[in-house]
Amino acid sequence: MKIYTKTGDKGTTSLLGGTRVSKAHQKIEAYGTVDELNSTIGLLRTETPKYDTVLKNIQNRLFNVGSLLATEREVSFQLPEIDEKDILYLEEQIDEMDKDLHQLKNFVLPGGSRSNGLAHMCRSICRRAERRVVVLEGDYEIIVQYLNRLSDYFFMLSRAVLHQEGKEETIWTKD
Repeated sequence: MKIYTKTGDKGTTSLLGGTRVSKAHQKIEAYGTVDELNSTIGLLRTETPKYDTVLKNIQNRLFNVGSLLATEREVSFQLPEIDEKDILYLEEQIDEMDKDLHQLKNFVLPGGSRSNGLAHMCRSICRRAERRVVVLEGDYEIIVQYLNRLSDYFFMLSRAVLHQEGKEETIWTKD
């Protein structure tokens, strides 16, 4: 099978189910942003081997999210799901990282290390993906919840990796 099909040469693509839509369609924007997040997580994994198993789990869940967003209607095959246990998994990971961190009383600036910066990139891309899903018509409540918790996870990861590297967070100042 060739990688190129030429079916998208006029600016359209197919949703799961067969309907062709513009590549600028809101669903394409939503799952394209999820794909961008997944790619950035791949880079983050190279910098944070301690979290590789969790990040791979997240990448798999994001493929599930993408397939759900790419579906136009009922299909004749079983789609992967995102459910409450996926959200609880993220919360457990967040709580585990939080045990070793001091209470945050200020906003912090991204940076201090490559891994911290990448975690913040993942957080901000995740927030954009969440916004892209919120505007879609349909029942995407569980996906919005998952993405919301996932952005929290990346924030905590950004803090945890700095702590493990023995570096200080940079506190935001108004001047």
